[in-house]
Amino acid sequence: MGELQNSGLLNVASLAISAIIMVIGLVLWFFVNRTSSRTNEQIELLEALLDQQKRQNALLRRLCEANEPEEKPVAKAPEAVAEEDEDDFIRLVAER
Repeated sequence: MGELQNSGLLNVASLAISAIIMVIGLVLWFFVNRTSSRTNEQIELLEALLDQQKRQNALLRRLCEANEPEEKPVAKAPEAVAEEDEDDFIRLVAER
């Protein structure tokens, strides 16, 4: 009779341990799944931000190009040309 009680007790203990492991596994799965879904939401938000920033950069480039003043070539004054010629001549003279 003692053998029957021991085997029944082992079955109940085995069943209880299995139930506890299953509950722990479910709790862990819940938190991992929750973290994963939050991470996916954050990734989607970051991708949306990146897309908006790319659009803003493109708009800013267009605005900068539209507001950029046109450069006109400026002719050098004859005095500046003469000074440059003098500097060139001085560079040609060897120093001792």
